[in-house]
Amino acid sequence: MQWRIREAKAGDSECLALIGAATFLETFAGVLDGSAIVAHCSKEHSAAAYHRYLAAGAEAWLAEADEGGAPIGFALLATADLPGGDPAVDLELKRIYSLSRFHGTGLGSALMEVVIAAAAGRAERLLLGVYAGNSRALAFYHKHGFEQIGERRFRVGARDYDDRVLARSMA
Repeated sequence: MQWRIREAKAGDSECLALIGAATFLETFAGVLDGSAIVAHCSKEHSAAAYHRYLAAGAEAWLAEADEGGAPIGFALLATADLPGGDPAVDLELKRIYSLSRFHGTGLGSALMEVVIAAAAGRAERLLLGVYAGNSRALAFYHKHGFEQIGERRFRVGARDYDDRVLARSMA
């Protein structure tokens, strides 16, 4: 299946929410508590949450299937808000998600290239947080030049999980 990437607009919040919740569920079902996943997605992957990101100046790129235009992935770039980051000089890749059916197609790398190009000349580093147990994501980020600079705790439901904080120099 072919896809295309375009800049997301404020009216795309529903699409971002759908992909965000679907991919979070797909990634963490069987790893995290199911009711915690649902509650987390209801709050963090709601259309209102993405509308707030975009209204606050975040940028997003939406991947859509060529046939029919269904949303299949996205990337979200915002001001850095991670341990070890400096919002004055760093940007944060808040989300880079694609449906698993599109893993291995080059979509993730294409989204990453768009984000890196957008951050170039605007930031010293590009940061992100990733679940320490997500070896596939960690390998993807290392392939794209990210190195660990710290750790954080990430709460989903009543439990905290270990995240790694990664950075990529934009120099």
